[in-house]
Amino acid sequence: MKYEIVHTNTFYYDNYVDQSMNTIRLKPRTDECQRLLSYQNQITPASMTKEHVDIWGNNVETFFIPQKHNFLEVKTTSIVSIQRAPFIRRIDYSPEMKSIFHSQLFHDHYLHFLHDTFYTYLEKDQIEEAVTNIGDIEDPVQFSLELMRYLHEVFTYDTQSTNVNTNATVAFSLKKGVCQDYTHVMLSILRARGIPARYVSGYLYVGENSALVGDSATHAWVEVMAPGIGWIGLDPTNNVEALENHIRIGTGRDYSDVSPLQGVYRGGKQRLDVKVSVTMLKHN
Repeated sequence: MKYEIVHTNTFYYDNYVDQSMNTIRLKPRTDECQRLLSYQNQITPASMTKEHVDIWGNNVETFFIPQKHNFLEVKTTSIVSIQRAPFIRRIDYSPEMKSIFHSQLFHDHYLHFLHDTFYTYLEKDQIEEAVTNIGDIEDPVQFSLELMRYLHEVFTYDTQSTNVNTNATVAFSLKKGVCQDYTHVMLSILRARGIPARYVSGYLYVGENSALVGDSATHAWVEVMAPGIGWIGLDPTNNVEALENHIRIGTGRDYSDVSPLQGVYRGGKQRLDVKVSVTMLKHN
């Protein structure tokens, strides 16, 4: 599958601001299943970007606008090719996988993705509620699949009930939220079970007559480390394995590690308008 993604963030300021310093994480990754074919950004007022790769392997661009301005637009256009095959339900919990999963080396290597953060914190009774409903499943891959199904069934997708600062505790008590909330809750429960899991930021292609939700802005889902196999994407918002419809930008411990656009400026209040379009390109 080949896609073109056009993502526009426009900030409108109440009055003129100056000395705006910004960081964007909007450049999709290239990895074993995904290839970035082209990428360009357009920034208004015009600014040059400086690029680096962060500790999680994400592409990060920073830019500075010294002059006064009353709006800021960041438009990125990416073309990405994806080739992924479903296989998670065929994974067998072998004695070798069990041995790796329970080893100290495995635990230490993925320590970053086993700890709670502000966003992924859940109360003990909330975790127990989920595990009681799922069942005490030893196989980490099977547990992850059942957890994904459970969250999809008990949560209601609601764009009004939470905001970008909502953490897992609040989202779980509401049983409502958006993809970011589903993902933070799932991460917390997986990590409590000793299953390394990370937050994925990206885009979702939703074709005609599709039941998938989450394409109005950036999408979020979970990647689980299957012992001896690698990272596997699971989308609790849609109860599907992340395959050719899921376009990855970055990964981290939670939303704060992959926030699409962060910045500081001197001035008054702001309003943000976000537009995302994901188009499938026909093969030549």
